Amino acid sequence: MSDRMLGEPLGPGGVAARMAEIRAEIQAKLGAPAIPAATFSSVLSGRLDGALSGQIGPGGSLSPNPVSPFGPNVGVEDTVPPGLRALTRQAANSNGVDPDLLEALVHEESGYSVNSRSSAGALGLTQLMPETAAGLGVTNPFDPAQNLNGGAKYLRQQLDRFGDVGHALAAYNAGPNAVVRHGGVPNYPETQRYVRNILNRVRQAKEIPHG
Repeated sequence: MSDRMLGEPLGPGGVAARMAEIRAEIQAKLGAPAIPAATFSSVLSGRLDGALSGQIGPGGSLSPNPVSPFGPNVGVEDTVPPGLRALTRQAANSNGVDPDLLEALVHEESGYSVNSRSSAGALGLTQLMPETAAGLGVTNPFDPAQNLNGGAKYLRQQLDRFGDVGHALAAYNAGPNAVVRHGGVPNYPETQRYVRNILNRVRQAKEIPHG
């Protein structure tokens, strides 16, 4: 949790209390239905700079239909800045990747939070590990164009290697060696959820194409 957002550092009890206060303030201002504490906690523990505008959490934790803390009429799809959507589709086209697939991957990885950093050290929009980013020619993982191009290139490599979209996504999440060992999508709940969520989002995008 960001001290910049909450003032002075708080202990665990203070953090929980402050989270409850913020939740109450948002509900009061927006007149929104009550936000379950568990949902709100998962949002705050994800990307603070994106979560409160409807972008929810880190990769592998989204449901097929992510719930906005501001109510049912605020969709995650509507929170992508047009400039980032354009960069995503440009990176996808440059690397021979379905733009809807790359966009869904970015949603799942970072919720389109440019400065996203996971507990494992994955960075930026497509959550590249530093060594992977360097190998892909990404010198600044927090530069949106570089990060998106690197993520698209890495996804293209997995598509070429495995010849299957689900297997490629599993390799992106769990690593290519895990896919090889398991002969397909590993039996890891996080990875299976990750693949399912992205494919569901792609299907939704195909049903309602971008204007």
